Amino acid sequence: MIFGKLLPREGNFFELFNEHGARIGEGARAFMNLVNHYKDLTLRAKYAAEVDGAERAADRITAEVNRLLHKTFITPIDREQILQLINAMDDVLDLLQDSTETLSLYDVQHFTDEVVRLAEVSVKCCERVQHAVTLLPRLSDPSVAEAALKTCEEIDRLESDADRVMRSAMSKLFREEPDVRELIKLKAIYELLESISDRCEDVANLIEGVVLENS
Repeated sequence: MIFGKLLPREGNFFELFNEHGARIGEGARAFMNLVNHYKDLTLRAKYAAEVDGAERAADRITAEVNRLLHKTFITPIDREQILQLINAMDDVLDLLQDSTETLSLYDVQHFTDEVVRLAEVSVKCCERVQHAVTLLPRLSDPSVAEAALKTCEEIDRLESDADRVMRSAMSKLFREEPDVRELIKLKAIYELLESISDRCEDVANLIEGVVLENS
C-alpha cells in the first residue's frame, strides 16, 4: 500500500484545463449577454451573477491545479507550463469579472459602438481559447497540433483587431466627448475590454509553446 502511494501519477491536468476553459466560455457569453441587455436591470443582474459564478468556479479549478502540482511526480507537460497556463487562463476570467463590476461601479448609462465591438472581439477570443485548450490532450496527432496552432493564430488576429478598435475608440473619445466624467469612464472600460484580448493572446502564446515542444 505504501509503495502504491509512491508511484508516479499524472493527475487530470488536461481535464482541469478543459473545465476552466468551459468556465471562460460561460463567463464570456454571460458578459456579452449583459452588454446586449444592459438596459434591462433584471437581466443585467442575472448575467453579472453568471459572470461572477464562472469566475468563482474557475478559481476553484485553479486552486485544484496548484494542489495537484504539489502531489504529482510526473506531469503530462512541463510543470512551469502548467502553472503559467492555468494562471493566464484565470487572468482572462478575472478581467471579465472586473469589466462587469466596473460597468456597475461607474454607473455607466449607455454604451458606445466601440464598447460593443470590443466586447464582441473579447468574447470571440475567449471562445477560441476554450477551443484551443480542448486540443491539448491530443497533440500527438499532427492534425490536432496543426489545428491548435491555427486557433492560436486566430486569437492573435483577434487581439490585433481589438488593438485597432481601441486606438480608434480612444481617438474618437478624446476628440468628441465633452463630458470629462464620461471620458474617464469610457477610457477605463475600453482599456479593460482590450486587456481581455491581451490575456487571451498570452494563453495562445503559451499553448503555442506547448504544441511546439510536445507535438
